Amino acid sequence: MGENIDIFAAAWQELEESVIYYYNRPVGTLAAADNEVAALNYDQCFIRDFVSAALVFLIKGKTEIVRNFLLQTLKMQMKERQLDFLEPGRGLMPASFKVVHDQEQGEQYLLGDFGNHAIGRVTPVDSCFWWVFLLRAYVQATGEYSLAHQPEFQKGIRLIIELCLVARFDLYPTLLVPDGACMIDRRMGINGHPLEIQSLFYTTLRAAQELLIDNKENSYIIQAVAKRLPPLVEHIRHHYWLDLQRVNVIYRYKSEEYGEEALNQFNIYSDSIPYDQLSRWLPENGGYLAGNLGPSHLDCRFFSLGNLMAVMSSLTSVEQGEKIMNVIETRWDDLIGQMPMKICFPALRERDWQVLTGCDPKNRPWSYHNGGNWPVLLWMLAAAALKTGREEIAKNAIEIAAHRLPGDQWPEYYDGRNGRLVGREARKYQTWTISGFLLAQEIINNPEYLSLVCL
Repeated sequence: MGENIDIFAAAWQELEESVIYYYNRPVGTLAAADNEVAALNYDQCFIRDFVSAALVFLIKGKTEIVRNFLLQTLKMQMKERQLDFLEPGRGLMPASFKVVHDQEQGEQYLLGDFGNHAIGRVTPVDSCFWWVFLLRAYVQATGEYSLAHQPEFQKGIRLIIELCLVARFDLYPTLLVPDGACMIDRRMGINGHPLEIQSLFYTTLRAAQELLIDNKENSYIIQAVAKRLPPLVEHIRHHYWLDLQRVNVIYRYKSEEYGEEALNQFNIYSDSIPYDQLSRWLPENGGYLAGNLGPSHLDCRFFSLGNLMAVMSSLTSVEQGEKIMNVIETRWDDLIGQMPMKICFPALRERDWQVLTGCDPKNRPWSYHNGGNWPVLLWMLAAAALKTGREEIAKNAIEIAAHRLPGDQWPEYYDGRNGRLVGREARKYQTWTISGFLLAQEIINNPEYLSLVCL
């Protein structure tokens, strides 16, 4: 017991030391504090990275840093329409920001990165979703609805929802995005309608319903959200769902069907589905949401963040949520292994890796986003497990993490099919690894904190 207390105390100290200050006020945390390698952009605060740290700060009663973060990132949101096609769209939040010190003027300012400096120059679609998620958590933790009800916050939420609900070249209620627009921020063949974005999109719409004031200014947005949610839920729960019964249906699909009564609406060809592997890997009592869906395409990989967030937000039904946890428990060695948990399974290999990743050396098979293990996912696993009454899954996963993370100096990710290797290019003292571990333990110790992260 004493050893565990020491681990959590040391982790908390590392988290506090990662805090970034702007005019002596805390506004976020460093992505990583690894002094052995060049900082690149790891000395910035990423919106998605900060969420788990922010939740820990809220639980510990340190609300100032979260409030400042929400205020300052809102100021960086693009508020006006841009004529230059190289500028981010109206409503977009930055992927990250850093504090810049002007030595000559003796001033400071915050510089946001909207993807214009990122590898691949990919726009961060998920940043605005995580911002709304965190705003809701802040209101839940503090009861300070007045912050979310301020005109600038209401406008910020409206702009985000407008950005998602604009006229589009699409028939479906899901959100169309480019490859690399989320946590998997390098080319991995998930362009189109990746599950992670759909789960975050749904969570954002639900959170917006709670946060938007019912007035004339918001009425059209509130109506649009209410209209979008039911078809989005129905679409994901039906078309993205994979269990043995569903696989059998898809296996017997007829292609080239035409008209409204077509069963195979996406014209999926039988030869494109790895039926042999799926039929052997899927447990009888299990199921999960596919990674992506589009014309002639069903991505059967298991993507952890999208599935866990779907459970947390109730995008899945109660039965589907239980089946997802059954898969995690039954396929423990594949999805949890030696470090919770694998970002996607299985990895792209050989020709698939070459074509879909562009021969990305960082995304070698069973590394980084291509089947690597990411400790930050531990807090989502804990939340989903507790919500579905599977507390033992979370406890066992936390025990594995506690045994390795401190000794390995809190790395960003792990490599190998079972996650036994510290990531080849993983940063040490990665902040969201530390905060994800702390947050998972807090959720297990105090189930009432589920209200901050679950709908």
